[in-house]
Amino acid sequence: MEDKDSKKAAMHFVFASSFGIAMVIAVFGGILAGNWLDRKLGTGFKFSFLFLLIGIIAGFWNLYKWVRQTFKDDDEVVIMKHVKDELHRKRPPVKKA
Repeated sequence: MEDKDSKKAAMHFVFASSFGIAMVIAVFGGILAGNWLDRKLGTGFKFSFLFLLIGIIAGFWNLYKWVRQTFKDDDEVVIMKHVKDELHRKRPPVKKA
């Protein structure tokens, strides 16, 4: 059981670290694309700023989707099942008069 849990934790760590790299690539890719457009069109830093924001939003959106997919509501169902099975939560039998 522990081996399965440690493998799962290691995979979560690998995915989480890859998102750091993906975030950096999205941000710097946006800056580079915006800078290239600014040089071609002579618009100052307008496109650089716009594409920087798009890169940040895209990075966080990917992180949000990954978290929602990885930590589904299935865990809540398992927790609630265990809480309901605890002895102190069970009602005593009804006494008949």
